[in-house]
Amino acid sequence: MSIGLALGLVAALCWGSTDVTAALAGRHLGSLRVAAVVQLTSLVAIVALCVIRSSGLPAKPADLTLSLVNGIVASGAYLSFFTALRIGPVSVVSPVVAAYGGVTVILAVLLRGESLAPVQAVGAATATIGVILTGLVSDRGWRGTRIVGRGVVLALIAMACFAVLTIGLSGPIRSSGWLPVLLASRIANAATVWIVLVGVFATHGRGAAPLLAVATDRGPISRRTGITVAIIGGLLDITGFVAFANGLEQAPTWIVGLASSFGPVVTVLVAVAIWGERLRPNQWLGLAGIGVGLVAVALP
Repeated sequence: MSIGLALGLVAALCWGSTDVTAALAGRHLGSLRVAAVVQLTSLVAIVALCVIRSSGLPAKPADLTLSLVNGIVASGAYLSFFTALRIGPVSVVSPVVAAYGGVTVILAVLLRGESLAPVQAVGAATATIGVILTGLVSDRGWRGTRIVGRGVVLALIAMACFAVLTIGLSGPIRSSGWLPVLLASRIANAATVWIVLVGVFATHGRGAAPLLAVATDRGPISRRTGITVAIIGGLLDITGFVAFANGLEQAPTWIVGLASSFGPVVTVLVAVAIWGERLRPNQWLGLAGIGVGLVAVALP
């Protein structure tokens, strides 16, 4: 198993767990507040890591600029994704976003000139189809198949942003190293989210209801616990990004992007076990497709 696949799977595990914490905290705090807490936590963690390793921002102006731009793109991804998770259902929203793995494979081939062995191409396609199937539900057979959930449109926006982010970070990371690029990206990410947060409250939230709204069925945890959960989500998120960035530095972009997109396996299982969300047969088939695709892309 390549280092890229292994690090991508570590990122997937962390990000799948982050999805769960974001969905839980978002029901109590609203997606914008959760995104702000997650980004601030992750920024503090990455700054501490830079201090320990005596690292700073990328020295090359082009890499610094690209890192900052990608950080802004990431903020859009997080805001749309966390809002989609709050709206739910989590078992649909998370797999839809995870289709960015398939988009990343296509972009890596078209824009970065990467190549796949035939069996890996089949595996990538199978995994992507599996992700899509997991995000569909059928009430009356395949003719009645539809994408469900009010959060799916936002999930599609997040999917596109995450794919662009993966391709956009790979170049600067290989040129300037993963830690300087991650620092610059996180600064821009956190700054954008907090600017939006301050702007929303300064204008009394006009037009930003979806970002501030909380769920009516918030569950038994308190607001303080919700903040704690969001902080844990931030630590999980940056841990996943460290593994992800290391993978992009050492391995082909397509394998890291695809493997990191398997986080919904974690999210869906938690959604079923804890929140009682039910999966349809085609969604279970989709999860099986993800598993088969994972095995195929791991083959040499």
